[in-house]
Amino acid sequence: MAKASQQPPGVALPKGRVPALRVVPMPADSNHNGDIFGGWIMAQVDLAGGIVAGRVARGRVATVSVNSFVFKQPVQIGDVLSLYADVVRIGNSSITIDVQVYAERGRTEARVVKVTEATLTYVAIDLEGRPRPVPRKP
Repeated sequence: MAKASQQPPGVALPKGRVPALRVVPMPADSNHNGDIFGGWIMAQVDLAGGIVAGRVARGRVATVSVNSFVFKQPVQIGDVLSLYADVVRIGNSSITIDVQVYAERGRTEARVVKVTEATLTYVAIDLEGRPRPVPRKP
């Protein structure tokens, strides 16, 4: 059995934080190389960001832009993905969210790798789909 000091330094899940979303990709989410489709990962990032933006907006939001998206490592079938989302900016009707994605992988020697980071902007919308102001905290 390897000692902890002999293991390569790895990334850790952010301590004291709760992910906006946790999900496990399955074989149906993979591409012809056996890695998870980038589009599937993008959809999960959009969901995580939208959850946080919706809480801030206290209602419906729509994605208006993907400001940046970086795939750092491939995602594998069976990875446990933890998506952390942070508010970067709140405008009059828009909310910019930063999403960091970590994968817990391996069964015998579990390790954590950062697989994706992205920044997206959402707009608060009313029931008719029109932009509305983001409520300010009282």
